[in-house]
Amino acid sequence: MKLKITNKIALSITLAAILALAMPMTAMAQGKAPKMTKKERVALRNGNKLYEKKRYAEAEVEYRKALQANPASEKAQFNLATALMRQGNATAKEDDDKNPMKQAEGLLTNLAKSAQDKRLRGKACYDLGNIAYGQQDYGKAVEFYKHALRCNPDDDQARDNLRLAQLKKQQQDKNKDNKDQNKDQNKDQNQDNKDQNKDKNKDQDKNKDQDKQDQNKDQNKDQQNQDQQKQDQQKQQQQQSGMSQQNAEQVLKAMQDRERATQQRINAQQAQQQRYERQRTNKKW
Repeated sequence: MKLKITNKIALSITLAAILALAMPMTAMAQGKAPKMTKKERVALRNGNKLYEKKRYAEAEVEYRKALQANPASEKAQFNLATALMRQGNATAKEDDDKNPMKQAEGLLTNLAKSAQDKRLRGKACYDLGNIAYGQQDYGKAVEFYKHALRCNPDDDQARDNLRLAQLKKQQQDKNKDNKDQNKDQNKDQNQDNKDQNKDKNKDQDKNKDQDKQDQNKDQNKDQQNQDQQKQDQQKQQQQQSGMSQQNAEQVLKAMQDRERATQQRINAQQAQQQRYERQRTNKKW
Protein backbone atom coordinates (compact mmCIF):
# COMPACT_ATOMS: atom_id res chain seq x y z
CA MET A 1 0.00 0.00 0.00
CA LYS A 2 1.22 3.52 -0.77
CA LEU A 3 0.77 6.70 1.21
CA LYS A 4 -1.67 9.09 -0.43
CA ILE A 5 -1.43 12.85 -0.88
CA THR A 6 -3.82 15.59 -1.87
CA ASN A 7 -5.73 14.72 -5.06
CA LYS A 8 -5.21 11.05 -4.07
CA ILE A 9 -1.89 10.66 -5.91
CA ALA A 10 -0.11 7.49 -4.68
CA LEU A 11 3.54 7.80 -3.68
CA SER A 12 6.15 5.36 -2.32
CA ILE A 13 7.23 5.58 1.32
CA THR A 14 10.00 8.16 1.15
CA LEU A 15 10.71 11.38 2.96
CA ALA A 16 9.65 13.35 -0.10
CA ALA A 17 6.34 11.50 -0.22
CA ILE A 18 5.66 12.17 3.45
CA LEU A 19 6.40 15.85 3.13
CA ALA A 20 4.21 16.05 0.04
CA LEU A 21 1.25 15.30 2.28
CA ALA A 22 1.60 18.67 3.98
CA MET A 23 -0.35 21.27 2.00
CA PRO A 24 -1.17 24.83 3.04
CA MET A 25 -4.78 25.69 3.71
CA THR A 26 -6.49 28.10 1.32
CA ALA A 27 -9.37 30.36 2.22
CA MET A 28 -11.83 27.94 0.63
CA ALA A 29 -10.35 24.91 2.40
CA GLN A 30 -10.68 26.59 5.77
CA GLY A 31 -14.46 26.89 5.46
CA LYS A 32 -15.98 29.37 7.87
CA ALA A 33 -12.92 31.29 8.94
CA PRO A 34 -12.69 34.32 11.19
CA LYS A 35 -12.43 37.59 9.40
CA MET A 36 -8.82 38.32 8.45
CA THR A 37 -7.01 41.59 8.21
CA LYS A 38 -5.86 42.74 4.83
CA LYS A 39 -2.18 42.35 5.75
CA GLU A 40 -2.75 38.80 6.94
CA ARG A 41 -4.76 37.90 3.84
CA VAL A 42 -2.13 39.33 1.48
CA ALA A 43 0.73 37.54 3.28
CA LEU A 44 -1.12 34.22 3.15
CA ARG A 45 -1.90 34.62 -0.55
CA ASN A 46 1.71 35.47 -1.34
CA GLY A 47 2.95 32.56 0.78
CA ASN A 48 0.68 30.09 -1.03
CA LYS A 49 1.92 31.29 -4.45
CA LEU A 50 5.53 30.86 -3.38
CA TYR A 51 4.73 27.42 -1.90
CA GLU A 52 3.23 26.26 -5.22
CA LYS A 53 6.49 27.31 -6.90
CA LYS A 54 8.39 25.21 -4.32
CA ARG A 55 10.03 28.31 -2.90
CA TYR A 56 9.40 27.11 0.62
CA ALA A 57 11.84 29.36 2.50
CA GLU A 58 10.26 32.45 0.91
CA ALA A 59 6.80 31.07 1.65
CA GLU A 60 7.88 30.66 5.28
CA VAL A 61 8.72 34.38 5.42
CA GLU A 62 5.26 35.36 4.12
CA TYR A 63 3.49 33.04 6.57
CA ARG A 64 5.44 34.58 9.43
CA LYS A 65 4.30 38.01 8.23
CA ALA A 66 0.72 36.75 8.43
CA LEU A 67 1.34 35.63 12.02
CA GLN A 68 2.78 39.02 12.87
CA ALA A 69 -0.43 40.57 11.60
CA ASN A 70 -2.52 38.05 13.58
CA PRO A 71 -0.62 35.83 16.09
CA ALA A 72 -3.81 33.83 16.72
CA SER A 73 -4.26 32.90 13.07
CA GLU A 74 -4.62 29.10 12.98
CA LYS A 75 -4.42 29.12 9.21
CA ALA A 76 -1.11 31.00 9.22
CA GLN A 77 0.27 28.58 11.84
CA PHE A 78 -0.75 25.53 9.79
CA ASN A 79 0.63 26.94 6.52
CA LEU A 80 3.89 27.89 8.25
CA ALA A 81 4.15 24.32 9.54
CA THR A 82 3.75 22.92 6.01
CA ALA A 83 6.50 25.20 4.68
CA LEU A 84 8.83 24.17 7.53
CA MET A 85 8.11 20.49 6.92
CA ARG A 86 9.23 20.92 3.31
CA GLN A 87 12.56 22.30 4.52
CA GLY A 88 13.08 19.89 7.40
CA ASN A 89 14.34 16.35 7.79
CA ALA A 90 11.90 13.83 9.17
CA THR A 91 14.74 11.52 10.25
CA ALA A 92 16.68 14.18 12.18
CA LYS A 93 17.52 13.60 15.82
CA GLU A 94 14.84 14.52 18.32
CA ASP A 95 17.13 16.97 20.12
CA ASP A 96 18.03 18.78 16.89
CA ASP A 97 16.18 22.04 17.54
CA LYS A 98 17.65 23.61 14.41
CA ASN A 99 15.75 21.21 12.21
CA PRO A 100 12.69 23.00 10.75
CA MET A 101 10.78 19.75 11.16
CA LYS A 102 10.95 20.19 14.93
CA GLN A 103 9.43 23.66 14.65
CA ALA A 104 6.70 22.34 12.36
CA GLU A 105 5.95 19.53 14.80
CA GLY A 106 5.56 22.05 17.62
CA LEU A 107 3.10 24.18 15.61
CA LEU A 108 1.04 21.14 14.55
CA THR A 109 0.97 19.76 18.09
CA ASN A 110 -0.50 23.01 19.38
CA LEU A 111 -3.10 23.05 16.60
CA ALA A 112 -4.01 19.38 17.21
CA LYS A 113 -4.73 20.22 20.84
CA SER A 114 -6.33 23.64 20.72
CA ALA A 115 -7.45 24.59 17.20
CA GLN A 116 -11.06 25.77 17.15
CA ASP A 117 -11.47 24.56 13.59
CA LYS A 118 -12.12 20.80 13.94
CA ARG A 119 -11.19 20.17 10.32
CA LEU A 120 -7.87 21.92 10.85
CA ARG A 121 -7.26 19.81 13.98
CA GLY A 122 -7.75 16.74 11.83
CA LYS A 123 -5.25 17.98 9.23
CA ALA A 124 -2.73 18.78 11.98
CA CYS A 125 -3.10 15.24 13.39
CA TYR A 126 -2.77 13.82 9.89
CA ASP A 127 0.50 15.66 9.26
CA LEU A 128 1.79 14.68 12.72
CA GLY A 129 1.06 11.08 11.77
CA ASN A 130 3.12 11.53 8.61
CA ILE A 131 6.02 12.96 10.60
CA ALA A 132 5.88 10.05 13.05
CA TYR A 133 5.74 7.63 10.12
CA GLY A 134 8.84 9.21 8.59
CA GLN A 135 10.60 8.72 11.94
CA GLN A 136 9.51 5.04 11.89
CA ASP A 137 7.52 5.62 15.07
CA TYR A 138 4.58 3.63 13.73
CA GLY A 139 2.76 3.34 17.03
CA LYS A 140 2.67 7.11 17.36
CA ALA A 141 1.64 7.45 13.71
CA VAL A 142 -1.29 5.07 14.28
CA GLU A 143 -2.59 7.23 17.13
CA PHE A 144 -2.34 10.46 15.13
CA TYR A 145 -4.18 8.93 12.15
CA LYS A 146 -6.92 7.77 14.51
CA HIS A 147 -7.26 11.31 15.88
CA ALA A 148 -7.44 12.64 12.33
CA LEU A 149 -10.31 10.23 11.57
CA ARG A 150 -12.16 11.26 14.72
CA CYS A 151 -12.02 14.86 13.52
CA ASN A 152 -12.96 13.91 9.97
CA PRO A 153 -14.36 10.34 9.53
CA ASP A 154 -14.49 10.87 5.74
CA ASP A 155 -10.72 11.36 5.44
CA ASP A 156 -9.83 8.40 3.21
CA GLN A 157 -6.16 9.38 3.13
CA ALA A 158 -5.91 9.15 6.92
CA ARG A 159 -7.72 5.79 6.83
CA ASP A 160 -5.35 4.34 4.22
CA ASN A 161 -2.30 5.62 6.04
CA LEU A 162 -3.66 4.20 9.29
CA ARG A 163 -3.81 0.72 7.77
CA LEU A 164 -0.29 1.06 6.42
CA ALA A 165 1.04 2.30 9.77
CA GLN A 166 -0.65 -0.59 11.56
CA LEU A 167 1.00 -3.10 9.23
CA LYS A 168 4.36 -1.44 9.74
CA LYS A 169 3.88 -1.49 13.50
CA GLN A 170 3.03 -5.21 13.45
CA GLN A 171 6.17 -5.93 11.45
CA GLN A 172 8.20 -3.71 13.74
CA ASP A 173 6.84 -5.45 16.85
CA LYS A 174 7.55 -8.84 15.29
CA ASN A 175 11.11 -7.84 14.50
CA LYS A 176 11.50 -6.52 18.02
CA ASP A 177 10.20 -9.77 19.49
CA ASN A 178 12.61 -11.75 17.32
CA LYS A 179 15.42 -9.44 18.31
CA ASP A 180 14.54 -9.78 22.00
CA GLN A 181 14.27 -13.54 21.60
CA ASN A 182 17.66 -13.70 19.91
CA LYS A 183 19.03 -11.44 22.60
CA ASP A 184 17.68 -13.74 25.30
CA GLN A 185 19.05 -16.78 23.49
CA ASN A 186 22.43 -15.12 23.14
CA LYS A 187 22.29 -14.12 26.78
CA ASP A 188 21.46 -17.69 27.80
CA GLN A 189 24.18 -19.02 25.52
CA ASN A 190 26.67 -16.56 26.93
CA GLN A 191 25.64 -17.55 30.44
CA ASP A 192 25.99 -21.23 29.56
CA ASN A 193 29.41 -20.58 28.08
CA LYS A 194 30.32 -18.56 31.13
CA ASP A 195 29.17 -21.36 33.43
CA GLN A 196 31.02 -23.94 31.33
CA ASN A 197 34.17 -21.86 31.42
CA LYS A 198 33.71 -21.38 35.14
CA ASP A 199 33.31 -25.14 35.66
CA LYS A 200 36.24 -25.77 33.35
CA ASN A 201 38.40 -23.32 35.25
CA LYS A 202 37.20 -24.85 38.50
CA ASP A 203 38.14 -28.32 37.26
CA GLN A 204 41.47 -27.02 36.05
CA ASP A 205 42.11 -25.41 39.43
CA LYS A 206 41.04 -28.60 41.14
CA ASN A 207 43.30 -30.69 38.93
CA LYS A 208 46.08 -28.20 39.48
CA ASP A 209 45.63 -28.43 43.25
CA GLN A 210 45.48 -32.21 43.01
CA ASP A 211 48.64 -32.27 40.92
CA LYS A 212 50.30 -30.00 43.42
CA GLN A 213 49.18 -32.23 46.28
CA ASP A 214 50.40 -35.31 44.40
CA GLN A 215 53.68 -33.59 43.69
CA ASN A 216 54.06 -32.61 47.33
CA LYS A 217 53.11 -36.13 48.32
CA ASP A 218 55.73 -37.58 45.96
CA GLN A 219 58.30 -35.12 47.24
CA ASN A 220 57.48 -36.05 50.83
CA LYS A 221 57.66 -39.72 49.91
CA ASP A 222 61.01 -39.21 48.21
CA GLN A 223 62.24 -37.30 51.25
CA GLN A 224 61.03 -40.09 53.52
CA ASN A 225 62.79 -42.64 51.31
CA GLN A 226 65.93 -40.57 51.42
CA ASP A 227 65.67 -40.24 55.21
CA GLN A 228 65.08 -43.98 55.52
CA GLN A 229 68.02 -44.74 53.29
CA LYS A 230 70.14 -42.41 55.34
CA GLN A 231 68.99 -44.06 58.55
CA ASP A 232 69.69 -47.50 57.06
CA GLN A 233 73.16 -46.40 56.04
CA GLN A 234 73.83 -44.98 59.48
CA LYS A 235 72.55 -48.15 61.07
CA GLN A 236 74.63 -50.27 58.75
CA GLN A 237 77.67 -48.15 59.51
CA GLN A 238 76.97 -48.49 63.19
CA GLN A 239 76.57 -52.23 62.79
CA GLN A 240 79.75 -52.44 60.79
CA SER A 241 81.51 -50.30 63.36
CA GLY A 242 80.16 -52.48 66.17
CA MET A 243 81.27 -55.71 64.45
CA SER A 244 84.75 -54.33 63.89
CA GLN A 245 85.12 -53.42 67.56
CA GLN A 246 83.88 -56.84 68.60
CA ASN A 247 86.28 -58.54 66.21
CA ALA A 248 89.10 -56.38 67.51
CA GLU A 249 88.32 -57.38 71.09
CA GLN A 250 88.19 -61.00 70.07
CA VAL A 251 91.52 -60.73 68.26
CA LEU A 252 93.04 -58.89 71.20
CA LYS A 253 91.76 -61.51 73.62
CA ALA A 254 93.10 -64.28 71.39
CA MET A 255 96.46 -62.57 71.25
CA GLN A 256 96.46 -62.14 75.00
CA ASP A 257 95.54 -65.80 75.42
CA ARG A 258 98.35 -66.82 73.08
CA GLU A 259 100.79 -64.58 74.89
CA ARG A 260 99.66 -65.97 78.22
CA ALA A 261 100.01 -69.52 76.93
CA THR A 262 103.44 -68.74 75.53
CA GLN A 263 104.50 -67.13 78.78
CA GLN A 264 103.20 -70.10 80.70
CA ARG A 265 105.12 -72.45 78.41
CA ILE A 266 108.24 -70.40 78.78
CA ASN A 267 107.81 -70.31 82.53
CA ALA A 268 107.30 -74.06 82.58
CA GLN A 269 110.41 -74.61 80.50
CA GLN A 270 112.46 -72.34 82.78
CA ALA A 271 111.16 -74.09 85.84
CA GLN A 272 112.06 -77.46 84.36
CA GLN A 273 115.51 -76.20 83.43
CA GLN A 274 116.09 -74.94 86.97
CA ARG A 275 115.09 -78.31 88.41
CA TYR A 276 117.42 -80.02 86.05
CA GLU A 277 120.27 -77.74 87.03
CA ARG A 278 119.66 -78.34 90.69
CA GLN A 279 119.59 -82.07 90.17
CA ARG A 280 122.82 -81.99 88.30
CA THR A 281 124.53 -79.83 90.97
CA ASN A 282 123.43 -82.06 93.78
CA LYS A 283 124.65 -85.31 92.14
CA LYS A 284 127.67 -86.90 93.66
CA TRP A 285 130.59 -87.72 91.44
